[in-house]
Amino acid sequence: MDDYLVYLWAFLAGGALCAIGQLLIDLTSMTPARILVTYVVSGVLLGAVGVYEPFAEFAGAGATVPLTGFGHALAKGVREAVERDGLIGCLTGGLEACAGGITAAVLSGLLAALIFTRGDKTAKLTG
Repeated sequence: MDDYLVYLWAFLAGGALCAIGQLLIDLTSMTPARILVTYVVSGVLLGAVGVYEPFAEFAGAGATVPLTGFGHALAKGVREAVERDGLIGCLTGGLEACAGGITAAVLSGLLAALIFTRGDKTAKLTG
């Protein structure tokens, strides 16, 4: 039964983050790109003040998969690399911490591009 609670909290936390994004789309004039940047920066800031780590431990994938989790992982990687390697860690830490996720995103995009056809979908709807 405890496993199901983990899934429930991850679903609710991730859903809440998505709902906030949807509200930003519906109620503000922010562009999707600005919302994405806001989410990444929010993850960095919440990690800096020590709030995001306990949230990520509690919510699991519901907190680490969204863009706020990406921002938190970048900042955490930079912080650890600076402690370990000095100032050069500012440049290497974020890449080191998020290389797996970035690689998975690029390979998924490549695979989708190879499998699916591109083109204007609106022409098929009207004609």
